[in-house]
Formats: sequence, C-alpha cells, structure tokens
Amino acid sequence: MKIRPVILCGGAGTRLWPKAKKHQAKQFIDFGNWTLLGKTLERAKASIFDAPIISTNAKYLRQVKQHLKKHKIRKFKIVLEPAKRNTAPAILSTALIKDIPNEQPLMFLAADHLIEKVGLFNKAIKKNQKKLTHNNIFIFGIKPTMPSSEFGYFLTNNNKVSRFVEKPKETKAKQIISKKGYWNSGMFYMRKDSIINNFKKYQPNIYRNCNKAVTKAKYKSNVYYLNKQAFTKATAKSFDYAILEKTKDINAIKLDIPWSDLGSWKEICKMYGRNKRHYYKKKNVFHRPWGSYVNLFNGKEFLIKELYVKPKGILSLQKHHHRAEHWVVTHGKPKITLNKKYFTMKPDETIFIPLGAIHRIENPYKKPVKIIEAQVGSILKETDIVRYQDVYGRVK
Repeated sequence: MKIRPVILCGGAGTRLWPKAKKHQAKQFIDFGNWTLLGKTLERAKASIFDAPIISTNAKYLRQVKQHLKKHKIRKFKIVLEPAKRNTAPAILSTALIKDIPNEQPLMFLAADHLIEKVGLFNKAIKKNQKKLTHNNIFIFGIKPTMPSSEFGYFLTNNNKVSRFVEKPKETKAKQIISKKGYWNSGMFYMRKDSIINNFKKYQPNIYRNCNKAVTKAKYKSNVYYLNKQAFTKATAKSFDYAILEKTKDINAIKLDIPWSDLGSWKEICKMYGRNKRHYYKKKNVFHRPWGSYVNLFNGKEFLIKELYVKPKGILSLQKHHHRAEHWVVTHGKPKITLNKKYFTMKPDETIFIPLGAIHRIENPYKKPVKIIEAQVGSILKETDIVRYQDVYGRVK
C-alpha cells in the first residue's frame, strides 16, 4: 500500500508580519519563482506516495487549486475547514474521509517547511512503514544546527520519545541538545486506525464532532466542505497537546538534513545567504563609498540584500520611515549603532532594526564585513533614508 501524504495548509504567517493588518501566509510567499507549498507538492510526487490530501480553509482554496494546477497534480482531495481549530481537528478530519482504508499509512506534512536532501527523508519514511501499528505514532526529529528558541524539542530513550519541550529559552535549548535532543519538526506518520484509536481514547469531544463534520460534509469537485455546525464544536487544540503529550507510544525518526520552517526573517536571510548564487545578478550590484550592496530578491513587501562593507567603511547614521530591517552577519565583525547602544557583532549573529530606529554599520577592521539584510515594509526604496551623520559628505 502506498503512503498517503496529507499537507496541512492552514497557517496564517503572522510571525513574519506581526504589525501588518493583511499578512501573507508563509506557504504562498513567492521567494523567487517558488513557494513552500509548491516545494511540498513536488515532494509529494515521489513514487512512495499516493495522491495528496490538502487540509486548508476557504480563504486559501483558490491559491491551493492554483498550486495544484501549476505543479500538474490532477489526482487530489481537499478537506476544507469552516473555522480555525488548530492541528488536532485538522489531522483527524483528513484521516476520517471515507476513501482512506483503516490501515492506510498517512504522512502529515506542513505546507510551509523547506526540506533539502529529500531522498534521505523519503528513504526514512519508506523504511519505517512496516513498523506502523493501530496505536503508534512516528514523529520526525531534525538534528539541531544551533540552540534555537524558535522550535520545540523532544528527548528520546531508545528511539521512543520520552519528553517534549516547547520552544525553550536558548540556555535551556543548549542543555537539551547536550542530552541529544532533536527539533520537533511537526511532521507525523501513522495509520488511519491509530489516529482514530488515539482520538477516541484521549480526545472524545474532538473525535465525535470531527466525525460528524466529515459524515455531514458536502463533496464537490474533489473538495470536502466540512459541516460547520459540527466542526466548530470540536475543541481547538494542537495535535501535540491533544495526543502527543498523552500517549506513550511515540517513536522518533531522527534526521540529519537541512530543514527550516522559514518562520523568521533570520531563517529567511540565512536561506538566501546559502543560495545567493541562484539570485545574484551583476545588474543588481550597486557601489557606494563604504562598499557595495546587491539586491538578491525583491518580494511582496520585502527586499533581500547582501551588504559588503569594505575595511574602514562606515555607513551613514540613518533611519527609515517606511521599513524595518533584519540583519544576519555572514562575514567579519561589524560595529553597530542602534539608537543609543553600541556593540560589535560576529558571524551568524542577528539583529532587528525597528521602524524609525537610528542605526549605523561600521567596519573598523582589515577584513570586509558581509551582512544579509531583509527590508520589510510598504516602501522599500533608497529614497527612504534620513541621514544624520555621514563621513562621505552626503548629509545636506
């Protein structure tokens, strides 16, 4: 039996646009002729998989259908949520649709994850298929590359998950990594009967209402429109809290592959830094007295640049009216001014420059400085610079 991929595609992307009234959902952002949902759909085309099921809501239906068409996926099912109820009801509702047999292996993928070395990922899925039972759950752990407070973690005992830790502070994250903890990727693997059995046992309310929502669903053109009255009665809970923290039968599949949920501008900057040769164009290089910058990608309300500050180069002391900035240092040791604070940064360190903050980059050393910068805002032009001091005489 082939594995059925289920793509959870309901996220709103609020972490990237905290102040924006209208924010772009991360899975649909164009990062340069590709989106995270597009990459996920391409992964779901592997020979181990059957036709995908996409769990989403009415707001995203048009974009999901556009993606399916663009990626030439003709066989699919869409399960449409009438209200936001978090991942537990989303996962259960997709499993309950009637064309899925009881022993069907289901691989739950997030629509907004970037996974590299897909071959290793698929190999791990295939390898563990025979270990799936009517009760157990497999979750995918990613070997951490750094102590991060942006991800949840889990600890294991002989590949059985012994403990979950939800987004710890960096010092705690270091301790967890020293105990061989893994990032919880939020990707789950289990059989349909295991999902049903776990929900019946630990979340009878969610099971009862989701079952009704699916039974009374309207079905048209490959889309299940879940019954609103029943679905809204299901308790809003994440799958982690609803099931994973209650059951003891959780196995870990540990992966050492490049993975990111691109959930912060720091992660997005790093992604562009790793792949800058794909984005680099000579015509987008601009020279300045302090060095140069290259526009790597101009997205919707964001712009990614790489700054090159030559030895002894000093940018003007400045602020912006229309944009905030996120910087990730990739080379050298820049001296930073941020309002009334002065400090030196090192490679892999990151800083946020809020809208209207007075700031400056200096390079007092002999080695050049390189910074990947994400500008986020409504106007992303060089005209949006208010200069206070400038060693090159550019203050009027």
